[in-house]
Amino acid sequence: MSFEEKSAWIMGVVATGSYGVYLAIVLGMAGTMPVAEVPYVAPLLWTIGASIAASIALHILLGIFSPKEAGKKDQRDREIYRFGEYIGQSFVVIGGVAALLLAMAEVDHFWIANVIYLTFVLSAILGSVAKIVAYRRGFQPW
Repeated sequence: MSFEEKSAWIMGVVATGSYGVYLAIVLGMAGTMPVAEVPYVAPLLWTIGASIAASIALHILLGIFSPKEAGKKDQRDREIYRFGEYIGQSFVVIGGVAALLLAMAEVDHFWIANVIYLTFVLSAILGSVAKIVAYRRGFQPW
């Protein structure tokens, strides 16, 4: 498994795990109050920060345990990376449009923030899955 494929696994697992923790915290608090009134800002910021820190730490560990592979990208790696990023960024656009529509409808900030966070997470997961599939099943640039 190449360094870049391992990196895609890290990003997908960290994004999924951190969002799962966020949902557990917010839905746990929602048992005592309406969901839209849950104090979501601190858990959101902490899980995003923890996700970034975990990703950095895991990439450092990956670099330590795979020093020969670290930083080496060939043309195929660059094309797969670009392909995965293009696929994943589609959810960022969807999230931006959804947040814009929610803001126009004057929906509560809770829902706008959570739509944006969800689409960022889906972007990371979808981009990672696209990269992993390209590494595992082959990649044919068009």
